[in-house]
Amino acid sequence: MSFLEGDTREALVGVARAVKIRGLKGEIVADLLTDFPERFDSLNELIALSPAGERKTVELEEFWFQSGRIVLKLAHCDTVEAASQFVGYEFCVPEAERVQLTEDEYYDFELEGCSVQLVSGENLGTVQSILKTGGAEILVIATSKGAELLVPLAKSIVLEIDTANKRIVVDPPEGLLELS
Repeated sequence: MSFLEGDTREALVGVARAVKIRGLKGEIVADLLTDFPERFDSLNELIALSPAGERKTVELEEFWFQSGRIVLKLAHCDTVEAASQFVGYEFCVPEAERVQLTEDEYYDFELEGCSVQLVSGENLGTVQSILKTGGAEILVIATSKGAELLVPLAKSIVLEIDTANKRIVVDPPEGLLELS
């Protein structure tokens, strides 16, 4: 799930990204950006965020899931031309409306940008992204030398996550960092 901020505007959480149009009735096919697709059941409005950062509130008329994606039908978007304008847009909700996670669960955007340190205090780098593998998720860490480290997001390795201070402490098993 992505996280977007604007200067003094309300922070947003992306829930879908439009990739193409479908059919002739203004339907939009989008990649899901949320781990909680059921959240669409209670959504009536979305904030359409253009690649240039422009925001527009749109009414969600209907949606359904198809082949791992979501198809969105927006109110007053009834033609191919009307739907085409949204390709590349991210559909968002206000950050305050994000699904609340349990303790020890984090959104990707909360981890991205965190500095990663060894227990000894040595700085490894900064989390660039989270790699979804179907098993344990992987922290993709960019080092100051331009290298990339891959560290499993496992309790036995990741000892502390402090999102408020953007800091993660890890204790990788011997040899793990040499594998990256």
